[in-house]
Amino acid sequence: MKLDTLIGEPWADYGLIDSGHGRKLERYGRFRFVRPEPQAMWAPASADWKADAEFIPGSDEEGGGRWEYSGQVPRDGWPMKWDDVAFTAQTTPFRHLGFFPDMAPVWSWMRERLDGVADAEALNLFGYTGVATLALASQGVKMVHVDASKKSVEGARANARLAGLDDRPVRWMVDDATKFAAREVRRGRRYDGILLDPPKFGRGPEGEVWRLEEGLPGLIQDCRQLLDENSRFLFLTVYAVRMSALAIGELVSQAFADLPGAVEAGELAVREEARGLLLPTAIWARWRR
Repeated sequence: MKLDTLIGEPWADYGLIDSGHGRKLERYGRFRFVRPEPQAMWAPASADWKADAEFIPGSDEEGGGRWEYSGQVPRDGWPMKWDDVAFTAQTTPFRHLGFFPDMAPVWSWMRERLDGVADAEALNLFGYTGVATLALASQGVKMVHVDASKKSVEGARANARLAGLDDRPVRWMVDDATKFAAREVRRGRRYDGILLDPPKFGRGPEGEVWRLEEGLPGLIQDCRQLLDENSRFLFLTVYAVRMSALAIGELVSQAFADLPGAVEAGELAVREEARGLLLPTAIWARWRR
């Protein structure tokens, strides 16, 4: 299987300014942030980084950490925009800022795959704060947005209001992604596309435990049952695990062997503004028609 790289380019409200020595400097709207980045093993372009806040990681392997602020960053967030989709960015205890900017090329790709499909409907599992959901809903795609976190779903609905998309046909579901997908299979449902962005570890609304290596194969099989020969895509992203793009590519290949189309895999990366180098962020696999 040939591996490919999907590259997130800078846009008006976001850019990877510089990276190196295990950190990265990014702009989110009018604010700048420094965060840990183990894959930035090179030297940065500049030794003089000015930021509004920096995330200081915890001392143990379980993560944790805290933000240290030097600028006037609104703790309740600030508005940003990608293409025609507005949403809120916000510092979180998990070191990220309420969305994943490296997913921008995936949002564009999904729009292209569903362009011209009549009454298209897509499923966003582990949908978080909903930027991907709104990227498709803004193009007229019916969406089902599923996340186990009530707070995340509330944030996604707030983003829909901010974007002026709260009248679009979106089903907002606080649910365990694996249980929801299994129920949809039993209901005989189908979708034109599925976005799958599972965490390494998580809990459902009723305490269900999710471990990526254990749960992913069965979830992929259920997603396969929700797609057919007329569907357009499944897109899977995986972050922060010791896993290969080839491994998840072969998993998807096996599950989708009976459908026409192609399976591809590779890495997500963001292009640094200072020098144009590529900072890898995640691995992905996809099936497409």
